Amino acid sequence: MLTIALPKGRIAQETLEIFSKIFDADFSFDSRKLILEAHGFRFLNVRNQDVPTYVAHGAADLGVVGLDVITEQELDVIDLLDLKLGKCKVSIGIKEDEILDWNKPDIKVATKMVNITKNYFAKKAVGVEVIKLYGSIELAPLVGLADAIVDIVETGATMRENGLKVAEDIMESSAHLIANTHSFYAKKGDILSLYDKIRLALAK
Repeated sequence: MLTIALPKGRIAQETLEIFSKIFDADFSFDSRKLILEAHGFRFLNVRNQDVPTYVAHGAADLGVVGLDVITEQELDVIDLLDLKLGKCKVSIGIKEDEILDWNKPDIKVATKMVNITKNYFAKKAVGVEVIKLYGSIELAPLVGLADAIVDIVETGATMRENGLKVAEDIMESSAHLIANTHSFYAKKGDILSLYDKIRLALAK
């Protein structure tokens, strides 16, 4: 039996819909259940940021999670397939009436994506002071906590509503299918069979 970690919410639902199409069977979580066992699969319903941890540590053979989370966490997992679900960007946001001054000696950036932010600014050879926040990140530039933010952007509406604008895109993200390294070799036949079925379903 393959165990698959799914992020709570829309991505989990859309992933289960793919399984329902492939196997012509109903795959859906009951309202508060965290484990779904159906048709030879076990699905775990976990927080988005926890999916790579479950996979990397072998509690799940496979997982579905955003590329931004995979990139941020830098865990040892195998990236198998872009499912093209939940498309978004990781972007730098600043106040509407400002410009991003790359010549500033130390730019203060508020974000929950510390590694992505540090790596991006390092590539540009720009000093950065990263302030880690867990929510309401748009508030940081408005109250002088930071010069800019790095956050997930889908439509940009949240930034605009808070008097911010996108200054620069760092990366594009969407949900990817990832595998535990050991599982990939121990259960290679099952994983590749499922991989082929998913790939064909997405191509239709």
